[in-house]
Amino acid sequence: MQKTLNKKGFTLVEVLLVVVIIAILAAIVIVAINPTRQIQQANNAQRRVDIKTILDAVVEYSVDSRGALPTGIPATENSETAAVIGSDTTNGQIDICATLVPLYVPALPYDPTATGAQYTSCTDYDTGYTIVSTNGRVTVAAPDAELSETITATK
Repeated sequence: MQKTLNKKGFTLVEVLLVVVIIAILAAIVIVAINPTRQIQQANNAQRRVDIKTILDAVVEYSVDSRGALPTGIPATENSETAAVIGSDTTNGQIDICATLVPLYVPALPYDPTATGAQYTSCTDYDTGYTIVSTNGRVTVAAPDAELSETITATK
């Protein structure tokens, strides 16, 4: 009686070829998705929402105050002199938190990539957003926008 060996399976070359093909396809998918760009786009979308929230709160305050803006918003003819919304007034930031929170906005939003003191209360915060009043119109901006975008809102 003679034994016959029935070898079934894959050779090492076949397995390596499949692994290489899967790695190439995964690399193509990762490049196509580009997670870094997706995150930057999401951050910019959040910035648009945040500056609109701040601007709406300032406008609502102005309506309730018969046209007066919150104290400290710089009024100039040059929008480049905007001030950062934050609690460090000794560094040129303007503190409008107590004026707007909680009546006009539940909490001040802050830049998604801000590394400083993020908003937790009205005592120590830096939103990363700027505000200025130019010729009677209020402009809120996100100076740290990514992907070379300019994100501002004016009312």
